[in-house]
Amino acid sequence: MSKKIAAFGVALAAIALAACSANYGGSGSGTSSSTLPNAPDLIITAQLPDGKTGTIMEELPGEGLGSIKDPNWNATLGGYTQQQFSQALGFPPGTKLTIKNISKDLHHTFNVVAKIKGPPANFPSNPSLSMNPSGGNLQKGFASGVINPGSSVTVTAKKAGIYLFGCAFHYHSGMQDVIVIAKGATPGPQATAPAR
Repeated sequence: MSKKIAAFGVALAAIALAACSANYGGSGSGTSSSTLPNAPDLIITAQLPDGKTGTIMEELPGEGLGSIKDPNWNATLGGYTQQQFSQALGFPPGTKLTIKNISKDLHHTFNVVAKIKGPPANFPSNPSLSMNPSGGNLQKGFASGVINPGSSVTVTAKKAGIYLFGCAFHYHSGMQDVIVIAKGATPGPQATAPAR
């Protein structure tokens, strides 16, 4: 019972944090709120070049966030959202991403497995996903190293590009996504349909 209460508390904290975040979508008032179906595992805080901040939530696709067969990327994306459901991520160059593991017992990594020029997003079936940190900026081969519960890592997306990334521990569970770094980049398209 105490695990459920703790998970609920983490979910409420994440919702409150997300409610204060900037809207990366193309329209809106500059704020957004999102709720994940279950407790998130990662919170990624994005600090944009203009000083605005926002959050990206992550949970394993099988935990409720789901995955999408994205027609634009011709790939299945899952686990990450800037709005509410699994989707491709988008930021302008110069964005700093701080990835914090808020799970109580799961370990994660943030590995860039490929740099592509555009669709389709062909995720490698068995990429080499390092458990050791590479340091540096967001680029092909970037590896966060193991992000233990309660720990965080920061990476800056300095240069424009389209990157495929995933988690070494959960890559084959669908924790794979596209991140677009480009002037005016926005998240999406929105992924799984809202629960009814």
